[in-house]
Amino acid sequence: MLTSDVAVGLLEALSSGKSHARTSLDLWISEVTVRLEGGAALIGGAVVTRSELEEVAKDERTVFAVTASGLLPVEVRSDRYYKLVNTGRGHAPTLEIDGIHMHRVAEVKPERDAAMKVALLGRLRGKRVLDTCTGLGYTAIEALRRGASEVVTVEVDPNVLSLAELNPWSRALSDERVTVLQGDVSELIRSFEDGSFDAVIHDPPRFSLAGELYGLGFYWELSRVLKRGGVVVHYVGRPGHLSGKRIHVGVMRRMREAGFSVRWVERAEVVVGLKVTG
Repeated sequence: MLTSDVAVGLLEALSSGKSHARTSLDLWISEVTVRLEGGAALIGGAVVTRSELEEVAKDERTVFAVTASGLLPVEVRSDRYYKLVNTGRGHAPTLEIDGIHMHRVAEVKPERDAAMKVALLGRLRGKRVLDTCTGLGYTAIEALRRGASEVVTVEVDPNVLSLAELNPWSRALSDERVTVLQGDVSELIRSFEDGSFDAVIHDPPRFSLAGELYGLGFYWELSRVLKRGGVVVHYVGRPGHLSGKRIHVGVMRRMREAGFSVRWVERAEVVVGLKVTG
């Protein structure tokens, strides 16, 4: 993988006449030494020319894959446009669908956002966790880091899973403790047994795109699959807050009807629910 900052570093090394440069080819998860020869960088058997590096250096958002066919943006074009977007050196990329970010990227980076959400679940050592919307897998992976013994994660869109397979920051989804299910969680959840999870991470697309995942019926299903005393962290965000909309208020009301004691956590923009019935 190449990003703008990596390309800038390689260009500086070429201009200095160096034969090698220390950099990262996996979005700064690790560092490697790249050989420089004949005004180009030799990467994984491919020759990346100075002109190609200059083009990458100009594009601060795109993540490029080095392939036998040349440099290709990490994206999927189908009925919708999916793109892995660089968020800065040392930070996890975000997923963009039709120009809409699937993570918070301004005041907090994606990996930090995932950590804030999962921390609100409390102790996860030895716990079984349901992650309702996989995305790039950051919350599922954070649950593993915090000691979850098993994570079941569901993603409706196969194109999203395709990008997750390419994303270095999503590698831990292949951990044997993670079960990735492809399908609609509003339907798949009905197949899960009562009280089969200790905690739930519910980080759905915005309300306008997936209103069924904000409905009372779905909240009843979350309550059903959770053990008594189990916790759900439900990301809501603040869409429309500038015009006075307070979506989290309706979410909290419906979650109470489904048997949760709830509270709004402003800094993480989530509703935290504790199952108090059943």
